[in-house]
Amino acid sequence: KNEEVVEHQFFQGNQPKAKAYQEPDSERDFNQRIYRGQSFVVQEMDAASNRGIDDIRDLKERVALPPQEGKMTVYILDEAHMLTKAAFNALLKLLEEPPAHVVFILATTELHKIPATIKSRCSLVRFHKASQDEIIQALTDVLDKEKLEYEAEALEVIAQRADGSFRDAVK
Repeated sequence: KNEEVVEHQFFQGNQPKAKAYQEPDSERDFNQRIYRGQSFVVQEMDAASNRGIDDIRDLKERVALPPQEGKMTVYILDEAHMLTKAAFNALLKLLEEPPAHVVFILATTELHKIPATIKSRCSLVRFHKASQDEIIQALTDVLDKEKLEYEAEALEVIAQRADGSFRDAVK
């Protein structure tokens, strides 16, 4: 997409109009493998357990490989705030010059622990807790899909106790 934007800016004057969001085709085998966590196109690294400079060096080696299928590989660094200072420094170089086929997602609940040098090279997306109505709707969708009976009052109690967490509500 960035290549399209640059090409339009320098050669055709205007940036292309944003395309409307489309839900992925959930029937495609490729997408199914991603949803099931069976594809190397999306890889998650627990930064709380893999927090050192050697772990980032290993990541650097992995990102050099192009995706086996699809156009991009997504690396999710969960609990990114747990990385060591040396690991953050190694990650900085990777974020400054990432391979064209790689997208990094740094997930954290403690943004203040992410160094400013890292944050300045990222787009920040803040997620908020789900409302009770959103949780009730999600639970209703799951229960209907599974053809399970339920009481509306029970869903309200579950949604309230879930405290904005879809995962906790489903559990």
